[in-house]
Amino acid sequence: MSASSRALTPRQRQADALLAVVVFVAGVISAALSAISEIYGDDQAPLWQALIYLAVVSAPLAFRRVWPAPVAILVSVAYFVSVTLHLPEIYAGNIAVFIALYTVGAWMANRRAAMIVRLAIIVGMFAWLLITMYRDAIDTAREEDVIAGAMSPYLAFMLLNLLINVLYFAGAYFFGEHAWRSAMQRQALEQRTADLEREREVTAAQAVALERVRIARELHDVVAHHVSVMGVQAGAARMVIDQDPQKSKELLGGIETSAREAIGELRHLLETLRSSDTEADDAPSTVGLSDLPELAAASSAAGLPTAFTTVGEERPVPSVVQVSLYRIAQESLTNARRHAGPAATADVRLRYTEREVELEIVNTGRRVLTPRPGLGQLGMRERALASGGAIESAPRERGGWRVRVQVPIGAPALTGATA
Repeated sequence: MSASSRALTPRQRQADALLAVVVFVAGVISAALSAISEIYGDDQAPLWQALIYLAVVSAPLAFRRVWPAPVAILVSVAYFVSVTLHLPEIYAGNIAVFIALYTVGAWMANRRAAMIVRLAIIVGMFAWLLITMYRDAIDTAREEDVIAGAMSPYLAFMLLNLLINVLYFAGAYFFGEHAWRSAMQRQALEQRTADLEREREVTAAQAVALERVRIARELHDVVAHHVSVMGVQAGAARMVIDQDPQKSKELLGGIETSAREAIGELRHLLETLRSSDTEADDAPSTVGLSDLPELAAASSAAGLPTAFTTVGEERPVPSVVQVSLYRIAQESLTNARRHAGPAATADVRLRYTEREVELEIVNTGRRVLTPRPGLGQLGMRERALASGGAIESAPRERGGWRVRVQVPIGAPALTGATA
């Protein structure tokens, strides 16, 4: 199992394999030149041992991001053995150890284990360095006279070597940690980007769904009302066409008027849907509370005697709320013509108070014990909620139906249905 938290790409695997080859080739060149220069003098080991060491220290680098800790331990141990045995190669080994330590910090998923592995290697390296320095210092003291109060050339060289190792291992540790944090930040940013993209898609889908609901509601309110009126008038005209031709003409004229009004409202609805979102929200229709008397008159002409009453002082009402209240009244009267019966009457009351506007539509007729939910009822509820108000729709004890809508004046109206 890989010790890395990130999946490797084929390109990264190829890069690691190429790195191992480059380190080995560079090490062979370094070993050959080091053997010729005799960097360890008479204590120098044979060149063939250095070649074996280079294979051991470079080959694991091809898997450094797959098994960071084992590779770092193997490379570090091989390097310690190489220096102890005076193998004629130190530069490629130094590079390999640095890369291995960096990889542990940059790629190891278990951060606690990554810290322990690196600290163990660094502590072991410095322990080995101090022991070597102490042993060489004793040998040097035996061979040379040490001047009290002065720093010998060997001691200066050892201190310089110690400082270089501090910078070496600190750099490997720091750059590994920095690479890990950068990778985690990129991963978090990519995750946030993906989450935002999913949210954008969900929001777009919800916007489409809400717009479809709005269009369906508008079409239902416009078409259902006028078609219902035309159906009632057509039925009445059919019944009296033989006995009262003049009355039939009047009813047919009403059908023609309803058809024209339906076409006009449909045209305006299509124009609204083609306009910008702001315009659509501000002026979804031309109807409003001032059109309620005409609506009541049209309902009376369609066969349902309807009275309209305004209570209280008229107050400014947002256009969106006016449209919603008008459509609720329209749907309520349409339902009354369908279900209340031939002898039913209706009463539309519009009340203004200091804090709200209330619309009540009451009809007499058949006593309905169980509500029959449909698209009209759903549309009325959506309009009331979208306007920030509440709606009651229930049968009356004495027969008929009551619809009451209360909308706070000044409440922010929503553009989409939230039912």
